[in-house]
Amino acid sequence: MRHRTQLVDPRPEPGPEYDRPSKSQMKRDMTALQDLGRELAALSPERLAQLALPDRLRDAIADFRRITAHEGARRQMQFIGRLMRDVDPAPLRDALERFHGTSRAEVAEMHAAERWRERLLADPQVLAEFAAAHPAADQVRLRALVRGAAAEKTLGKPPRQYRELYRALREAMAARTDSTDAKETS
Repeated sequence: MRHRTQLVDPRPEPGPEYDRPSKSQMKRDMTALQDLGRELAALSPERLAQLALPDRLRDAIADFRRITAHEGARRQMQFIGRLMRDVDPAPLRDALERFHGTSRAEVAEMHAAERWRERLLADPQVLAEFAAAHPAADQVRLRALVRGAAAEKTLGKPPRQYRELYRALREAMAARTDSTDAKETS
């Protein structure tokens, strides 16, 4: 007569000693940090300077940009990924979203500036309302840009003043946001 042996599960039972992430998860996390580093390396030097990065990471990104050999670039990107472990990635991802214009807040600000621009071109008297909402705005410059953009439109010229008006509105709106943030932190 044959005896049946009971199969024993060779895996250890989950317990407090196995509460760390798996090796696969750690590799996915490292790859995500490398990808974030690759996005940082693709930024312009001006945008990169706006980010609060450790000097060592900033230097590694600069070195990556100079490397032309495929294998050297791959290894440097791995090094950047390793340096990224010491950096909180959340603020960097938020900054990248803002730079790429993909954050909802950024898109909402862009649409608000476009609405203000259209309202100002339709009725220049709206400038007083904008100045009341955004006291840091340079009213003289905005008034001149509104007149220039309206003249461009009637003469069929390229929309240089039209675009500059948009930039000026964004700057004024950002100045208000920055001053509001400064008041909240103090």
